[in-house]
Order: sequence, then C-alpha cells, then structure tokens
Amino acid sequence: MGSSRDRIREQIAECAPPSYACDSVRAQIIEAAQQRFANWGFTKTTMAEIASDLGMSAANLYRYFDNKQDIVAACATRCIGERIEALTRVVAEEAPSAGDKLLAYVLASLRNTREVAAEQPRINEMVETITELRPDIVHWKIEAECRLLETLLAEGNASGEFEVADVPRTACAIQAALVKFHLPLFMGLFSLEEQERQAREVVALLLRGLEKR
Repeated sequence: MGSSRDRIREQIAECAPPSYACDSVRAQIIEAAQQRFANWGFTKTTMAEIASDLGMSAANLYRYFDNKQDIVAACATRCIGERIEALTRVVAEEAPSAGDKLLAYVLASLRNTREVAAEQPRINEMVETITELRPDIVHWKIEAECRLLETLLAEGNASGEFEVADVPRTACAIQAALVKFHLPLFMGLFSLEEQERQAREVVALLLRGLEKR
C-alpha cells in the first residue's frame, strides 16, 4: 500500500508547479495569510496586515515573498496539495471493487470541497484570483486529479471490471464530469445529503459506461 501511494505521488509530482520552500517562517506566513484571505478576501488583504498578524515588519515579510500574489499562490498550492494527498490515500487504499473505489473518490472529493468552503467564506474569490493570476496551479490540480483517476481506471481494467480503451482521455472526461463536486461555488446550493445522493447517481451512470461488456 505504501509503495502504491509513493508511486502515485511521484506521478503527480511530475506535473506540480514550482514548489515553495516551506521553512518554519514561510509556513507561518502562509498560515497567517490563509486566515486573512479566508476572512477578508485577497483584494482587501495587504502585506502590512499579514506582517502585523505575525508581529514582523512588512520589510521582513518581503524577504520571504516578493508580493501578495506569491503568497496567495503558496496558499493555493498548499490547499490543493492537501486535497490531492487526501484523494491519493483513497486511490491507494484497498477496496472491494474499482467501482467502490471510484465512489469513495468522488465522495472524498465532495467532502473535501465542502470542508474548505465552510472554513473559508471567501473561497470563491480565492479561486477566481488564482485562476486569473496563476492558471498553472489550476492546471496542476486538474492534471493531478486526472492522474489519480487514470490509476483507478487502470486498476479496473486490470481486474476485468472496466473496459476502457483510452485511459488518460477517459480519466480527463470523468474529471470534467465531476466538476459539480469539486468547485466551492456549488457547495452552498445543496445540503451534504443531497450532494452525496447526486454523487452516487453520477457514479452509477459512469460505471454503466465503464463496465466491461
């Protein structure tokens, strides 16, 4: 199980954006900025306020990050990294069937998105900001999720449950089809119970197309 998880991590690392060296000071800055962005949004947060929350001067803050855009990129990279790690654990775990694992993956994705949306009231502004300023980070998230789904589909092919001719292309199509469950924008529109019901129905539909005839 450990080696499987490590292999998946290596595949995801291939498409990762430039990493931010996360020494203790940088980690504190990212944490403080995350709190600011969550409560006040990106636009209304200043470098001076982040520095003040940390008890340091703005000049000292600039020693670690060139600007606010770099800080929000680091926050997004950390948040997405935590999400991908959680989904990686789902894909690496044993499951009764590939279909069960796909359902577990979709439900984990949904719950992670709802958790982030609940903890960060300004998350939709953050998503828009990152999409505009650092689309490479958004592409990394999409690519990482596609890689995880590729692994899951390949397992289903190997076990004889699925019959997928083009695994990478199908994985990307499934990632796109699940957008309702991994965008914070939709989280406030439905209860968890309703969204989980929808997720189960979508997975059932997907499985009918994936199953070996």
